[in-house]
Amino acid sequence: MHPARCPPASEAVNLLQLPNVGPAMAADFRLLGYLSPQSLRQADPYLLYTALCRQTGKRHDPCVLDVFISVTHYLQQGQALPWWQFTAQRKAELVARAVGPGWPLVQ
Repeated sequence: MHPARCPPASEAVNLLQLPNVGPAMAADFRLLGYLSPQSLRQADPYLLYTALCRQTGKRHDPCVLDVFISVTHYLQQGQALPWWQFTAQRKAELVARAVGPGWPLVQ
């Protein structure tokens, strides 16, 4: 959903009400076992991305991680923002985590 159209985070009841989430991303969340927005409230977006890469057997575009970050930010902070506003944060966090070569994340 476009961030400007999202309901307040506490009122989101469907994965498609989350910012930057369309049918394909909602299917990814369901694949990982998350069936509602509230089930994602305490999720770590970096671990979600790693789990998705492992579950599907492929490395996903890093913008998927940006969407995961935007969703958890929305659920925890109540602020719906476009996924690309989290790209710099992702890059800085990956450097801070000193990601090794075996990690499926890319910058």
